[in-house]
Amino acid sequence: MPKTSLKDLRAGDVGEITQIVGGPGMVNRLDAMGIRPGTKITKISSGFMRGPVTIMVNRTQIAVGFGMANRILVEVKDTLR
Repeated sequence: MPKTSLKDLRAGDVGEITQIVGGPGMVNRLDAMGIRPGTKITKISSGFMRGPVTIMVNRTQIAVGFGMANRILVEVKDTLR
């Protein structure tokens, strides 16, 4: 399946992070939260307009900003809908 950004996933979509497009500071910050290439995630919701994106990572809900979500590339694996 093609890569898409985390912000473009629909609520309930399950995917695997394939790439994080950002500098070392952003990559390290996401890595500390368990968000790294190879990690399976489930998108829970998106905030209104350009608000935060909520995802499930290792049974933990995490909210990331819209800008960060746009730089996290994901390969869609399944949908929970």
